[in-house]
Amino acid sequence: MKKTNMETLFALIDDAVENIQQQENEPYLDSLVIVLECLFNNDVNTSDDIQKQKIQQFIQDIELDYYKPEEIKTAIEFAILKGMRNSTQQQHFMTPETVSLLIAYLAEKLFAGKETLRVFDPACGTGSLLSTVIKQVKKKTTAFGSEIDPTLIRLALVTANLYEEPIELFHQDSLRPFLLDPVDLVVADLPVGYYPDDLRANEYELHAEQGHSYAHHLFIEQSMNYTKEAGYLIFVIPDFLFDSDQSDKLHAYLQQHAHIVGVLRLPDSAVKSDKNGKSLLVLQKKGQQTSTPKQPLLVHLPSFKNTKAMNDILDQMNSWFANYLNVRS
Repeated sequence: MKKTNMETLFALIDDAVENIQQQENEPYLDSLVIVLECLFNNDVNTSDDIQKQKIQQFIQDIELDYYKPEEIKTAIEFAILKGMRNSTQQQHFMTPETVSLLIAYLAEKLFAGKETLRVFDPACGTGSLLSTVIKQVKKKTTAFGSEIDPTLIRLALVTANLYEEPIELFHQDSLRPFLLDPVDLVVADLPVGYYPDDLRANEYELHAEQGHSYAHHLFIEQSMNYTKEAGYLIFVIPDFLFDSDQSDKLHAYLQQHAHIVGVLRLPDSAVKSDKNGKSLLVLQKKGQQTSTPKQPLLVHLPSFKNTKAMNDILDQMNSWFANYLNVRS
């Protein structure tokens, strides 16, 4: 069977990455960064002539101009996923495209009628979620992302350049202060676990009274800090978020600062790599003209492969949004 353009491009990228991986003794993702940076800059960033010659030989057959933007994006995402499967680092994961598209759908509904949008992902990783959202929403978008992992932020930067997406990136601990004005929308696939910097954590309302604080709680509070009044936040959350030993503080914090707009339980097939179920949590930061929906959007999503069931759910969600936006206006 003849390969598609995407499959051909992925095979070329993968072959170049594996060759560099063997030659330079670098992890797959770091070797992928080298390949993508070479493709974007049309040059090899090294003063070693022999090394430069070898790398150029590995990538000489990759002609990006021959491929459509969506083919390039998918091929690169396949390469990133391959690298993450072989990675031992827990933070090396990527939000599934179907979940990112659903977040983009929610963003489009929440900001219907708005022509411009400022979006921030404080845990952007490779930037795949942020990239999907800004591509799908039909607005003039200014995007910002933050990531502490050096490999992931380099991937986010080079892919944004290759896709010609104007994303401003911060390479830092996202629980430290940003030079960033508040945004209309925050999207994030929340990092789950403990935050090791207890001194920094103590600056947050959601810090633990004893021991380490939960990073996913602190990310919610930090995201709220950089959201405009009446702005929205859409998080991928673990289903145990509101049942953990520190959840009482989280409940109280959200009651004081936000409206819960909706909770959408993701199908297990969408997060099959995770031991725990996940949901989308949609919040609105409180403002002078905001109010809690009389009936939040509560949905248990079917498998994304079940087209009829998904269409039925989307019809129900469209009706809910029509009523919600009418009441809000």
